[in-house]
Amino acid sequence: MEKQCDKKAIRILIVDDHPIVRAGLATLLGKECDFRLERGVDGSDGVIAYLDRHPVDIVLLDLRMPKTSGLELLPEILAEKNPPKVIILSSFDYEEEIYRAAKAGASGYLMKDVTRDQLVQAIHAVAAGQLHFPKSIAERIAERDGRSGLSPREQDVLLMLSKGLTNKEIGHVLFISQFTVRNHVKHILEKLGASDRTEAVSIAIQHGVIPMLS
Repeated sequence: MEKQCDKKAIRILIVDDHPIVRAGLATLLGKECDFRLERGVDGSDGVIAYLDRHPVDIVLLDLRMPKTSGLELLPEILAEKNPPKVIILSSFDYEEEIYRAAKAGASGYLMKDVTRDQLVQAIHAVAAGQLHFPKSIAERIAERDGRSGLSPREQDVLLMLSKGLTNKEIGHVLFISQFTVRNHVKHILEKLGASDRTEAVSIAIQHGVIPMLS
């Protein structure tokens, strides 16, 4: 029996710098009668211009591209007048990248070795307004959010602590008093369960709250 399709097809744009990957995804998804595949975009160049002319419902976005990464491109896509939902596709299962993608507004994250059924399921879920992250990843994201609980300002202060700045120097950069910085540091130590600044930075790096020092 032929599958009944919704009247309104889900418009999908594939953004990937590898022609073979784009072709493979298009072949897989083209078998779904309720999907409408737009012309794939080669890498990050021209994505925004394309979306301005051809709005879509879902963008399948490669995480690692030569000129502009998927994480860098994501905020620009979501700033569109009628922003599409974005599903990140990656060959890597790095917690920090997945976490950053989720916090930047991605609606889903899939490895490129997923099955056709898993990919189709994810697209339908995201198109319906749901988030689609692997269960293990979703649990780690929730655990990490609950573990840090740091405000954006506290994260800024913590990052500067990791660079060895004093309260006075941090205050100068953030245009706040060193006494306000001192209060932020106090709250950071309490939330991370650290006894001093060095331990706070160490805990934050271990849990991926701030990037590892280079």
